[in-house]
Amino acid sequence: MDFLSEIFSVVLSTMGDVLPIVAIIFGFQLFVIKRPFPNLKRVLIGLLYVLIGLSFFLIGLEEALFPLGKLMAKQLTDPEFIRSGLDVVTNGLVWSDYTWVYLFAFAIGFSTTIAEPSLIAVALMANEVSGGSISARGLRISVAVGVAIGIALGVFRIVTGTPLHYYIMAGYVIVIIQTFYAPKMIVGLAYDSGGVTTSTVTVPLVAALGLGLASTIPGRNPLLDGFGLIAFASLFPIMSVMCYAQISEWLAKKAK
Repeated sequence: MDFLSEIFSVVLSTMGDVLPIVAIIFGFQLFVIKRPFPNLKRVLIGLLYVLIGLSFFLIGLEEALFPLGKLMAKQLTDPEFIRSGLDVVTNGLVWSDYTWVYLFAFAIGFSTTIAEPSLIAVALMANEVSGGSISARGLRISVAVGVAIGIALGVFRIVTGTPLHYYIMAGYVIVIIQTFYAPKMIVGLAYDSGGVTTSTVTVPLVAALGLGLASTIPGRNPLLDGFGLIAFASLFPIMSVMCYAQISEWLAKKAK
């Protein structure tokens, strides 16, 4: 009964979130464009699917992905896992002791980004519009590598407790410099690639990982240190995509 009441509560909440979008779309169609909806029945069925899908997705976040990310962070930062209990007591832990945490952050960033539906859609559209000159597979891999590096660096920031804004300012300086030298056709796509990574698959696990690490590492505040990984996941794909384009352009010139 508790689970059913939770489902009902999530469905009602989702309906409240979706209602403004539906009102705007139907309002413009009926009162501004002043035309009836084509295939109204299919549209209503599609809205029902969206409502059900979002509701179950939110329940899945609460029941599985958030707890899983926090559990992995807790297990990987457990002193008994990192080193023996005697060494921890006598010497304490330093940033280099968290190697497995960095590797896990890199792996989870790469794998979740490769599976990101929004990135797949953007990569396919870019490949189609460019006439095949932009490889969908190459774009996805370059974005995934950027996210993986960004999240690993973000985890390093949480472990060391260094200020977030230093990393972000330095990163955007690099992005601005790259913008002047990268092929013009890739710049807009690179900037969009940073946004599509922060979607349905990546955000829940990355956010849970950051909060879990900040909750388990001594001296860290979940509110101050736990957030910020999403910023890394948005910033570093911009660099990696432009770098991918610059390397591809250089190889093409060298081959000629």
